[in-house]
Amino acid sequence: MTISAPRIDESPYARAQRRTLTVLVTAQALSGAGLAAGVTVGALLAQDMLGSTSLAGLPSALGTAGSALAAVAVGRISQAHGRRPGLVTGYLIGALGSAGVIAAAVAGNPTLLFLAIFVYGAGTSTNLQARYAGADLADPAHRARAVSTVLVATTLGGVIGPNLTAPTSDLAHALGIPHLAGPFLLAGTAYALAALVLALWLRPDPLLLARTIATEPNAPTYGANESGAAPSSADEFSAVGFSTAPSSTTESGVVSLSAAATSATPSGAKESSAAASGAAPSHATESSTEPSDTGSSTALLSATTSAATVSERHRDMGHPRHRTVEKPSAGVLVGALIMVVTQLVMVAIMTMTPVQMHDHGHSAAAAGMVIAIHIGAMYLPAPVTGWLVDRYGRYPIAAASGLTLLAAGIVAARAPGDSVALLTVALTLLGIGWNFGLVTGTAIITDAAPLATRAKTQGLVDVSIAVAGAAGGTLSGLVVAAAGYPLLALGGGIVALAVVPAVIVGARRSAG
Repeated sequence: MTISAPRIDESPYARAQRRTLTVLVTAQALSGAGLAAGVTVGALLAQDMLGSTSLAGLPSALGTAGSALAAVAVGRISQAHGRRPGLVTGYLIGALGSAGVIAAAVAGNPTLLFLAIFVYGAGTSTNLQARYAGADLADPAHRARAVSTVLVATTLGGVIGPNLTAPTSDLAHALGIPHLAGPFLLAGTAYALAALVLALWLRPDPLLLARTIATEPNAPTYGANESGAAPSSADEFSAVGFSTAPSSTTESGVVSLSAAATSATPSGAKESSAAASGAAPSHATESSTEPSDTGSSTALLSATTSAATVSERHRDMGHPRHRTVEKPSAGVLVGALIMVVTQLVMVAIMTMTPVQMHDHGHSAAAAGMVIAIHIGAMYLPAPVTGWLVDRYGRYPIAAASGLTLLAAGIVAARAPGDSVALLTVALTLLGIGWNFGLVTGTAIITDAAPLATRAKTQGLVDVSIAVAGAAGGTLSGLVVAAAGYPLLALGGGIVALAVVPAVIVGARRSAG
């Protein structure tokens, strides 16, 4: 009887990655609704309370500043304890901030509003940090697609949320809450539900499992991190088919066969030995074996899993024979710059667009529709973007990001104040350009950051992104008050071109 070799994507690691993406997609769909509340009515709420347009961008600035602080916290918690505790903590803080905004609106207290918006920013940061969890267990050749899968899930909540502005405003009014605070009722609920989903089902923890795959298996327990601390529960690993018993190692220290595999027939052992020594296994459809008992199949599965471990470990730990990405420091800097510039430009133009529409007589529902389409453009193209990045490379798509943002700025600047259609086109382009920048930047940084410090590095990068967003939100109101919305939009598009020289430098370093 002849059987085909199990495919690598049938390994326990691949099953864990599929489970991780499923849980993250569910949580992101929920949290997307919370993300949209501050974008849609935050500036309008501040304008209503303060009676001034010049400070209408302050809530966005404070929200992104809070996002920066939360990025550090979520990154450090993830580094020490895994992705699940970090993400759950971030979403719960975001829910608390939403409740604070409602309390501030009821009390008519601008100071409390600004403080609550600052806390609410943790939800935004956590929503973005989740994309890294999707890449932890992904094959390097498919990392951009894994990131995109997590990002696109935000579209559901992100598109539905702004369109619930009117219903939630009506609900708030019925409850005796100022109508502009209504969307924050939805935000608090959405963030709390996202935290619950992650707390219950993000098991095994993807970052801890990635460390298990990449680290020498000398410790007696699978899943120990590089400081020697074990995951919160060994059941996380056994639940999806991972053994918690010690594994043997080859001379190079790479994971060899499990106990079940070592009891296999000689033919299975020969297959596993080749894989453990670093030889790449042939594809499932191209190889077969004649097992004398069921142990051979187990051995072959362990062998292919071991080979996959060799490849991932060499890439992430910087093995000189398999290094295919640029130097970590260069990659992190270039990836960070791409995301910082795109965030700055996107936040500045997006924040003041509802104010521009409001000043020209458009309703909150119309502004909510434009923002909903914008958020859809930020996330919905992600699967296509991920495929483009994996297919054609990080840097060409990053350059396209800068050019797309320039086009968005030009369209927004030339759009008449009463033209909802042209503003919708402008914000659609703005969302697509941001998507290009985020996916490419995330892939570059994940490629470049060593696994041992990946979560901490990613958290610090997201701090810089949040600071850029805060700067964009702060400056946007001042620029519009002083020179008008068209100058803000056109200036933002020009600033976006800074991505292009960064791409050129990064591409040259990568080629060198």
